[in-house]
Amino acid sequence: MAFDEGLAAIMREDLAELGGISEKKMFGGLCFLLNGNMVGGIHQNGAMFRIGKEREAEAMAVAGARPMDFTGRVMGGFVDVDDQAFADDERRAVWMRLAVENAASLPPK
Repeated sequence: MAFDEGLAAIMREDLAELGGISEKKMFGGLCFLLNGNMVGGIHQNGAMFRIGKEREAEAMAVAGARPMDFTGRVMGGFVDVDDQAFADDERRAVWMRLAVENAASLPPK
């Protein structure tokens, strides 16, 4: 599965000021990690964010978020967004903040 390089560039820019960011091809797309812990990623039809189960309700309250179910089974602690929702700076900023908070709360890998 391919991913949208334009969306990847946006995510790179959002994370540019943080130290400890790396990229890894996963889930058929491109994932971004903070100290080895997933923040989110870009896939063919948009993006996903690992926000943690305790942040799910806040993330899902933002228009455009839906449960991530790449495998046909919902993955708790993740939200999936389409490319239009991801392109909205205000909505993306909420999901990004939640995802970075989650990754930063985990021990480095």
